[in-house]
Formats: sequence, structure tokens, C-alpha cells
Amino acid sequence: MEAIFANSIDLTYVGPGPALNAYTKSNEQEIRLIAGAANGGAGLVVQPDENLKTAADFRGKKVATPQLGNTQDISCRAWLTDGGLKITQLGGDAQVIPTQNPDQLALFKAKRVDGVWTVEPWLSRLEQEASGKVLVEEKDAATTVLVSSVKFLNGQRDLAKKFAQAHAELTDWIAKNPDEAQRLIKAELLEETKSDMSPELIAAAWNRITFTAEPPHAAVEKFMQNSVKAGFIKRAPDLSKLFQTP
Repeated sequence: MEAIFANSIDLTYVGPGPALNAYTKSNEQEIRLIAGAANGGAGLVVQPDENLKTAADFRGKKVATPQLGNTQDISCRAWLTDGGLKITQLGGDAQVIPTQNPDQLALFKAKRVDGVWTVEPWLSRLEQEASGKVLVEEKDAATTVLVSSVKFLNGQRDLAKKFAQAHAELTDWIAKNPDEAQRLIKAELLEETKSDMSPELIAAAWNRITFTAEPPHAAVEKFMQNSVKAGFIKRAPDLSKLFQTP
């Protein structure tokens, strides 16, 4: 989002949390959501030997999230708040601790956190490698969306349209060819991260994700309400400008 504000990039795949926050900070003058990308694949994993069943059970507990103000961090804080807990950025009735995804797994294994609200493939890794239990699964939440700068959308609409069309075609191909898509993703992850991911792990994560180019109107509306509850947005913005089809 900072790169879009600085005119360094024109388009990006991002979570709805940062996108909505940037849209609000710019007084609705910047950031346009032009397509959906992925829904689901996020949720709360808890220690297997702790009796954690509701938000109220997390009083005095520690929950790790990927980053302060990111999509999963906001969902976690809103869920705990809905459960009657007072949550602040520095503490409250439960501690929400922004933690890099790889570090979450190590902390969870060491039982230094009681739960982790994260996104795939870490959800499945916490299950498979640390015997974590999935307590909350966000099946309908928008995890990733495609957004554009207003300058790019207005100045190069034909190019933005072509990109959005290519994105929709690729998304459709991914949905129709899951085995080949998973093979390509496995190879790409190995090249990018130098760390191999098992086909079983990718398949487990894949089962929780829905790939779709449809703009997630309802999911973003709900997320906006969560952002207000979590204190990251002071007032609910008018979303009529946010969604734009090139």
C-alpha cells in the first residue's frame, strides 16, 4: 500500500485489511479493488492440550498473528472482542502478538503461545507438525484481493482491463486444474524460498482455499466492521468507490 501511495507500483495482490486501511486513510481517493483472488485458508489454531473453545477462554492467553493490522490480526482481535474480551494493541484481557509466520510455528511448538491466527500453509503446518487444533476456520473470508492505484486505473484503463482479464483466466485455470497448479506452486516455492514443501501439505492447504476472481463484496463489508471493532478504522467508510471493474 505504501508503494502504491509512492507511485512505485500500480497493481498488487494484498489482503483486504491493508487495502481497506489504505482506502480509508486516503479519504477514499486512493486504492480500488478490481478483483477477488482467494478466499478462505485462514483461521485460529490452538494448543491440543488446552481447553480453549470460545473467545472468553482466551482471557490471560497469548495469540500470535502474522503482522499488526494485517487481515488475520484484525480478524483475531474482532473475534476476541465479540467474545467479550477487551483487546488493545499492547495487551488487554488477552495478548495478540504480531509474529512472523515461521516464528509462529516455533513458538507454538515450544508452547510459548496458546494459539495462532494465521493463513495457509501455516494453518496446515501447525496441524501436521505441532498437533494444533483448528478452532476457528474462516471459510468465507477474503484472504487476497487484487487492487489498483486510482492513477493507473484512470490513466491506463485498457491495460488494467487486460490484466484483470488475464487474472480471471488464470484463476479459472487454477480452479479447473488443481493437480497441475499444485505441482507448479511446489516448484515455484522451492525456487523462491529454497525450502521444499511436501505435496501432502500443499494439498491440505489447498482444500481450505477457494480461488475466485469475483469481487468479495460481502466479505469486505464484514471485514470493514471487524476493522472498526478492532480499532484500526475509526469510522466505517463508504465502500461504493472501492469496488471498480476496469
